[in-house]
Amino acid sequence: MHPLFPQATKLTESIIGAAIAVHRDKGPGLVESIYEWCFMRELELRPLSAVNQKTVQISYKGFTKEEPLKFDVLIEGCVLVEAKAVEHILPIHKAQLLSYMKLLNVPLGLLINFNVPKLTEGVSRFILPGANL
Repeated sequence: MHPLFPQATKLTESIIGAAIAVHRDKGPGLVESIYEWCFMRELELRPLSAVNQKTVQISYKGFTKEEPLKFDVLIEGCVLVEAKAVEHILPIHKAQLLSYMKLLNVPLGLLINFNVPKLTEGVSRFILPGANL
């Protein structure tokens, strides 16, 4: 089991609650950057530690490189949130979240689409393969 998985699991209710608070206030139909900014402020009010960019080390066949990774929100170092405001979630959105989770070694991810009438219909939970074993 991933050492941060239990903590991540406990945090998801509060994180989804923060997203619901933003959605209740702003509703659907805005651009992602507005939801992301409001979501970051809501997390501060809770208070949960959150960052939205980090440098990661990329390794490939003995080569390494430091690369800035522009993900949406990493909360408490263990839950990665990808915020969307789209008509439909596409497979590429899921693949992007899972790839970022692997690069950051984050056990749990939430894909949140704010462009829905009821936010709970726009939340998908992802577990890093093997993190819950």
